Amino acid sequence: MTLRVTNTLSGEREDFEPQDPEDVLLYYCGLTTSDPPHLGHARGWVHVDVMHRWLSWLGYTVHHVENFTDVNEKIVARVGEAGSSEADVARTYIEDVIRDMRSLNLKRAEVYPRVSEHVPEIIDLVETLIDREYAYEANGSVYFDVTAFEDYGDLSNQTVDELDAQGDPDERGEKRHPQDFALWKAGGVDPSDVETHQHEGAAPPETACETAQTWDSPWGEGRPGWHVECSAMSMTHLGETLDIHVGGQDLVFPHHENEVAQSEAATGQRFANYWLHVGLLETGDEKMSSSLGNFATVEEAIAEYGLGVVRTFLLSTAYHSRATYTEETLSEARERYETLERGYERAVEAVDSADATVKTTDDALREAVETAREEIPRAMNDDFNTRKALAALVEFTTAVNRHVDESGTYDYRGLRRAIETYDEFAVGVLGLPLGDDGDDTGDVRLAEDLVELVLDVREAERDAGNYERADELRDELAALGVEVEDSDGGPTYRLP
Repeated sequence: MTLRVTNTLSGEREDFEPQDPEDVLLYYCGLTTSDPPHLGHARGWVHVDVMHRWLSWLGYTVHHVENFTDVNEKIVARVGEAGSSEADVARTYIEDVIRDMRSLNLKRAEVYPRVSEHVPEIIDLVETLIDREYAYEANGSVYFDVTAFEDYGDLSNQTVDELDAQGDPDERGEKRHPQDFALWKAGGVDPSDVETHQHEGAAPPETACETAQTWDSPWGEGRPGWHVECSAMSMTHLGETLDIHVGGQDLVFPHHENEVAQSEAATGQRFANYWLHVGLLETGDEKMSSSLGNFATVEEAIAEYGLGVVRTFLLSTAYHSRATYTEETLSEARERYETLERGYERAVEAVDSADATVKTTDDALREAVETAREEIPRAMNDDFNTRKALAALVEFTTAVNRHVDESGTYDYRGLRRAIETYDEFAVGVLGLPLGDDGDDTGDVRLAEDLVELVLDVREAERDAGNYERADELRDELAALGVEVEDSDGGPTYRLP
């Protein structure tokens, strides 16, 4: 069986053929670290994780790169709320992202590059585009000339004439064409660019903007444009041509279209052979979004439902389709995961019992297992169809339960093969925590309750003037890996 994927660039289902028969170069557009990660972000993460797992199952070595965008006006807008500077806010949310990635049982990427680490590579790329006459400088900013790149619009199936203006309206007076986009922005961040993104508790816009990062460049002090960042980071770590570039469907234009243009204009090579786009997660009639405030954080979802249910929910719809977050869809995911979990547990209990014998044979069980072992790879090779793969696992679980319920003695070899199937596909490919529910939320909540109790005691000691004892309590928490920070709103903490 050959893996086939839906390539946004061609609009067709294509056989997947990497440049190297043994290696796959996979890039995923990561998160702008300006808010806590939510289930919309997790949907992309989990599907890319399963792509990584399936490509590994097929025998490829997967070079998986996912970036952190840590330079952005929305990050500056959180100054005073989540940190004292743009860099500090980004660090806070990067820690949240890493924590949530671990809680979702994601395979680690090969590297997680950050924009702030790759400014020299970004400047080099912009200089190359100027030298090749695809970009021009204007008042200390640099813009990409979309009319100079013949294939502009191919990814999003548009022409330049059909496009609206890109970028800040204030830039248009210095651009050759309204559709041109910024590669380098002169100066720092304007307070008007952050004011609309701020929450209660944020620093005044002028104060927040004073903390925005800037860098020297051949065109003067400034900041990189958003689109050029991914091109520079991906090509730094994966080379000029990627095998697979993945991102959300809402990034096809302008972000990915601009990535194609600037990358191919600079190198003369195809930037990515396969573009895969993950459908949006919707709640009500809108996409789940930090800006809309209609989201459930990853941390909240796992605390309420557990890892197994959350991953099952996110994988119950094929990656390229839109998914809906409702109580009904979560209830269906819980039922589906609990069916798999119970089937796995019953198979383990039965195979390890004295009633499992080598002389007992259940042809129906064995046939169901082998059918699943054919159907799951067929589903995964059909554009990573996790919905069909889950359905095949649930179907074969029915045969496991029937065998356990109806047999006086158990088919040892059949059950052993069933457990291997769960381990290989449900656990290994779909990342479900069967046999180890991965749900330590009860332990986490207990730890949080105990820390808060200690902090209450510490506050009481401080109110009583017992500052030495209060400091001792803080030091004892620090020795356990609990970081405590005092603020005007009271102490906050971070568990190890």
